[in-house]
Amino acid sequence: MTVPRRVPCKGIQRQPGGIRYVSTGLDKMTIEQLIENTEKDFMSRNLATPRLDAEVLLASFLKKDRTWLYTHPGQDVSAREMDGFSFWVARRQKGEPVAYIIGRKEFWSLDFAVDPRVLIPRPDTEVLVEEVIKVLGSGRASRPEILDLGTGSGAIAVALAHECPHARITATDISRKALAVSAGNAERHGVASRITFLEGNLLDPVMGKFDVIVSNPPYIDSGDYARLSAEVRNFEPREALLAGEQGMDFYSAIIPQAACRLKPGGWLLLEIGDSQKENLNRLFQQSNAYQDLAFRKDYAGRWRVVKAKIREEESG
Repeated sequence: MTVPRRVPCKGIQRQPGGIRYVSTGLDKMTIEQLIENTEKDFMSRNLATPRLDAEVLLASFLKKDRTWLYTHPGQDVSAREMDGFSFWVARRQKGEPVAYIIGRKEFWSLDFAVDPRVLIPRPDTEVLVEEVIKVLGSGRASRPEILDLGTGSGAIAVALAHECPHARITATDISRKALAVSAGNAERHGVASRITFLEGNLLDPVMGKFDVIVSNPPYIDSGDYARLSAEVRNFEPREALLAGEQGMDFYSAIIPQAACRLKPGGWLLLEIGDSQKENLNRLFQQSNAYQDLAFRKDYAGRWRVVKAKIREEESG
């Protein structure tokens, strides 16, 4: 999208390379006009949430929040501001996720820096954090040791550190680039002193035992990956999503390994895909290392979390 300088604007013209604001005798638009025009363009491209995308992008570009947009619909946006905003709109037109464009994503009511080095945190993962907090509340450890496998942006580790001030957290990731993002987010929220970040595959870099091991591992199978939206496939890190032909590769590794690293009474909690409940139930039963196996759905009614407690004889 290009915005001509010193030229009036009232609407949009469709062009192969984007949208262009056209002359009306004014050299600016109002907040509401700009949002409506951008929303219409996003709708024409079949983006899933065109109004929300337009509002979030504009609010972030203007360094305001969305409430400010609602209370200032008649505020003028200058041609210069529209010119800069047009670059963000062009990126969204190509399918780039809004979170990568604005450089942040909210999770657990905390603001996380994100970029293509890490998977964008999803609200569905918050139920995994809820379940960890529940098992910590029912446990005996006054200063629990938590291990977060494949931490990515650090969303789970930082959220738990924020909610559990007495916990000590270790977070691993095989990607050094992802660890740079997660460490930055720990600093951002003032919990870096209580999280140790280690580079390596799953439990490989870890020593000692833990009260809780938690992970949101890759769990998309190759068939489902091919059916994901282009927005996900073209921009988010493949290695943070894909988990073999059946989507079970990481679970098959984590479940037996975690059994050796849990303290007596310790818990393993994993995010899962909606269709994976039966396969995971089978894996846990085959391991014979866990008890109190339970599954939980997210708030959309999809199976989202599995948790199990280590058998006493396995952790002794």
